[in-house]
Amino acid sequence: MLFIHGMHRPHDATLAGVDLNLLVVLDALLTERHVTRAAARIGLSQSAASHALARLRALFDDPLLVRGAGGGLMPTARAEAIAPALRRALDGLADTLRGPAVFDPATAERELRIATADFSDLLVMPALAARLEIAAPRLTLWSVAVPDDVPRALAAGDIDLVLTVRGRLRTAGLFERPLFDERFVCVVRDGHPAARQRLTLARYLALSHLLIAPGGRRGGIVDELLTAMGKQRRVAAAVPHFLVAPHVVAATDLILTLPARIAETLAGPLGLTVLPPPFEIPGFAMAMVWHERAHHDDGHRWLRDQVALVAGDAASPGTPRRGARRAGPVRERRDRAADLP
Repeated sequence: MLFIHGMHRPHDATLAGVDLNLLVVLDALLTERHVTRAAARIGLSQSAASHALARLRALFDDPLLVRGAGGGLMPTARAEAIAPALRRALDGLADTLRGPAVFDPATAERELRIATADFSDLLVMPALAARLEIAAPRLTLWSVAVPDDVPRALAAGDIDLVLTVRGRLRTAGLFERPLFDERFVCVVRDGHPAARQRLTLARYLALSHLLIAPGGRRGGIVDELLTAMGKQRRVAAAVPHFLVAPHVVAATDLILTLPARIAETLAGPLGLTVLPPPFEIPGFAMAMVWHERAHHDDGHRWLRDQVALVAGDAASPGTPRRGARRAGPVRERRDRAADLP
């Protein structure tokens, strides 16, 4: 049986210790105005319904139902006053227990917030916004900067998803779904002397480089690899944003090492030549991460599927797209791609 205990609101004294099943019986009695029919309506025996009515009379200090002229039961004035509010309360409780209505993207009005860097913004957001414009015209899509404390922001509901390097967030309570794999290439402006010949390591090191430094830190995976080979490059300039860097290259003789999809997207419009790096640079994988609080939400699940679809369109053929898995409860680690070149 369902009781209210340990509440801390002004109506505590009224509800403390109340058997809510009695209210279901009262609603049936007020509807049927007959003990036997009311008992059958809610699956009780007649004696159980009669016992519940006696308890209700004691609870309300009122007869509630009295004998009518035709042999049935008639509600007292107190019972008639109770009936509408009781029905609304039980309907509301039933709605709560049933859960939210089935999510329909065509009619849903909801705000969705995705935290991402400009790199994944470029690859995912245009196609995602176009898809939602048709399939979910009343949804509002926000792309926001990645917060300093991503697990806290996800847990608090400040953001719905974060697009990040796969494996970077290894915090209990988070789920991760791979999106696509990425590799590195080099770009120079069209007509640059380096574009007319094979890019060797010696030629690469002889050039002045542009560095993408999202966190404002020196170095990155390229510099780590060169250091391991006993080599060093000259970084002549650095910018914090992926989408600014190709514009700088287009206006200078600098060379830039960056994710291939950005290069392939902007090379044509900006007049850039894409070159393979002169040494092997390990790639990285992108993923979306969300909190378990939203894992079973129909609207959130629909959003994740849309992100996976548009990210799959941006991925190269054959890129695997696996289902969601729970991120292990291990300490968050820094991935080698945390500081991209």
